[in-house]
Amino acid sequence: MTHVQIGDLLIGNDRPLTVIAGPCQLESEDHAQMIAGKMKDACAAAGAQYVFKASYDKANRTSLSGKRGLGIDRGLKVLESVARANKVPVLTDVHSEDQCEVAGSVVDILQIPAFLCRQTDMLLAAGKTGKAVNVKKGQWLAPWEMGNIVDKIRSTGNEKILLTERGTSFGYNTLVTDMRGLPQMAQTGYPVVMDATHAVASPGGKGTSSGGQREFAPVLARAAVAIGVAAVFLETHEDPDNAPSDGPNMVYLDQMPALIQTLMRFDALAKDNPVAI
Repeated sequence: MTHVQIGDLLIGNDRPLTVIAGPCQLESEDHAQMIAGKMKDACAAAGAQYVFKASYDKANRTSLSGKRGLGIDRGLKVLESVARANKVPVLTDVHSEDQCEVAGSVVDILQIPAFLCRQTDMLLAAGKTGKAVNVKKGQWLAPWEMGNIVDKIRSTGNEKILLTERGTSFGYNTLVTDMRGLPQMAQTGYPVVMDATHAVASPGGKGTSSGGQREFAPVLARAAVAIGVAAVFLETHEDPDNAPSDGPNMVYLDQMPALIQTLMRFDALAKDNPVAI
């Protein structure tokens, strides 16, 4: 079983839970600092490890008119500021090979979006940075196919790999999550992450934007953590209904402390009684 060292954190399927959380996209430095501070405190109180996440660019918005974020230059400055002020690792998405080196000079974890998870050049470019690489499983992939993705990144000499479940396409604008996929992906030996918020999204469900069922995000998070995962990915916002992207599936920020406390109790049970398949 591989453990991934990221800053002071050691992430693994048999390690205490890591919470990867933040807004869907960066809105301003003050906003990012506010969420990072509240999430760091909530995780510390519950005994969870914490990684801040936010995207400087949402390059896969449903509509051309969708808000995309601060952009790479301004966004990376904000992420660097958040990491420095809060002393936490930061994660962000990359969307092209050339972004990997630029973002990798600032952030701790490069995230490969689900739509790009089989793009070999992207995976190699991310791996070559030496930073941790979190790959979201494509909505069309079987969990055991993630082994091929692992092999691509490992070919660069980079063993800092995280694999994220975020739902599987089921039909028009609908995703489902097969919990069997979590231990199946764990058979790669690498840490598994459950993206509980994007898994309840309804891609393109509102015509020019995605819908979602945020009330079910805690349900999927609890189920995944009870099975035993390295980390849970939760997008959060103080006012999701007015967030620039993914509002329908983000968890209210003021609900996060209680949710994390609950998840840590499930995590302790799961780690004491690991699933064997």
